[in-house]
Amino acid sequence: MDRYEYDKNKMVFRKTTRTVWNILGKGLNYFLITASLAVVYYLIFALLVNTDSERVLKRENQMYARMFDELSRKEELVGEVIEGLKVKDDRIFRQLFNSDAPDLGIMYPEGFLSMIDSVDDNDILEYVGKKLDLLEDASGKVEDNFRHVMEVMESGRQLPPMTTPLNDFSYARTGASTGEKINPFYKVAVPHGGLDLISQQGEPVYAVANGTVKDVDHSSKGLGNVVTIDHGNGYLTRYAHLENTRVSRGQKVTKGKQIGQVGMSGNSFAPHLHYEVMKDTTRLDPLNFMFASVSPEEYMAMLFMSFNTGQSMD
Repeated sequence: MDRYEYDKNKMVFRKTTRTVWNILGKGLNYFLITASLAVVYYLIFALLVNTDSERVLKRENQMYARMFDELSRKEELVGEVIEGLKVKDDRIFRQLFNSDAPDLGIMYPEGFLSMIDSVDDNDILEYVGKKLDLLEDASGKVEDNFRHVMEVMESGRQLPPMTTPLNDFSYARTGASTGEKINPFYKVAVPHGGLDLISQQGEPVYAVANGTVKDVDHSSKGLGNVVTIDHGNGYLTRYAHLENTRVSRGQKVTKGKQIGQVGMSGNSFAPHLHYEVMKDTTRLDPLNFMFASVSPEEYMAMLFMSFNTGQSMD
C-alpha cells in the first residue's frame, strides 16, 4: 500500500512504501509499551492497595506469629510430661515386678494411614510384619512378667499391697501425694510422706492386703490415731488420722478387714485418710500401688490430681 509523506526541506510530497516488517515492528513496539505499563500498574496496585482477603491473611499471620512461642512452650511441656510418665511407668514395673516396663514403640508412623492408598503392597506387608514382630515381643514380655508374679505367689512371698484402703474410691477424692507440699498450718513447703485420700468422717478404712498389725498408736498430735500393718517381704502400710481403731498390735488381718474409720485426729486440716506405703523403711508413692484397683483412665486422673495438688491436708 502506497503512502505519501511531506518533505519540509524540499516542500514537496514524497511517495513511500509501507512494508510488512514496518507494520510488525510498530505493532511489537506498541505491545511492549502496553505490557510494560500493565506491569507497572500491577506492581503499584499490589504494593499500595490491599484487598479484603489480603488484610485478613495479614491479621491471621500476625496472630499465628504471636501464638508460635506459646505453642512451642506447650509442646516442650507435653514432651516433659510424657517423659515423666515413662519414668514413672518404669519405676512402677521395677517395684512391682522387678523388670522394666515393655517399650511398645510407635505403632504406626505419622501420616501412614492417611496415605495408605498410595503405599505399595509390599511396603504394607513389610510394615505389618514388623509390627507383628514388635507385638509378639511385647506380649512375650508381658507373659514373662506374669510368670514371674506366679512364681512369687507359689513361693509364698507376699506381693505388694495393690488396692485402695477405701471402698468406691474415685479420682476426684485424690489429694496431695509424696514430695514437697505446703503444710496447711505452717504455710511452708515440707516433705509429705504419704497420699491424702479425701473422705467423709466415719467412712470405713480397710487393710489393703494380708498382714500383721505392727503398731497401733493413739495421739492428739502429728498423725493422730495410726495403724501400721506389716505385709511381709519388707512392705508396710500406714493409715493415719483415724477417728478410731478396730485392731490391736500383733493381730492377723486379711485383705478387706476393717481396721478403723476416717477421722481428723492429730494435726489434720479436714477429714481424710493419710495413707503410706513403705518398702524396707523407704517411703514410696502409694499411687504406684493402686493401678490394680482402678481403671486406666481413673489412674491417670489420680496421677494428675496428686501431682498438681500443692498443699497437703496434714
